[in-house]
Amino acid sequence: MANITAADVKKLRDATGAGMMDCKKALVEADGNYDEAVAILRKKGQKVAEKRADRDSSEGAAIAVVNDSKTEGALIVLGCETDFVGKNSDFVALATSLAELAMNCNDQESFLKCRFWWYDCC
Repeated sequence: MANITAADVKKLRDATGAGMMDCKKALVEADGNYDEAVAILRKKGQKVAEKRADRDSSEGAAIAVVNDSKTEGALIVLGCETDFVGKNSDFVALATSLAELAMNCNDQESFLKCRFWWYDCC
């Protein structure tokens, strides 16, 4: 069994956003292998997402942006499950960033093909 330190758990938590105990369990299961622990957490996250897929996303943020001449605009509605998330400044900032990104795209297809900042981490 590998010697797993608090620093190892923190590093994995910072990289994945998973809970401390989930990170520790993944590292133990992976025998200290960081990359394997990330894969374990990813699989666990997919299972959790499947369980939540049928939940209602009735909260969120609706963000509208317009260009300087007010001739074009974009509207983004980003849904979530709780008002705590919907009112979170990071969530609103994400919705705003997506709306601004949409303003720079010519159509829906080009918007969907954009490389988002989180694309590289998944």
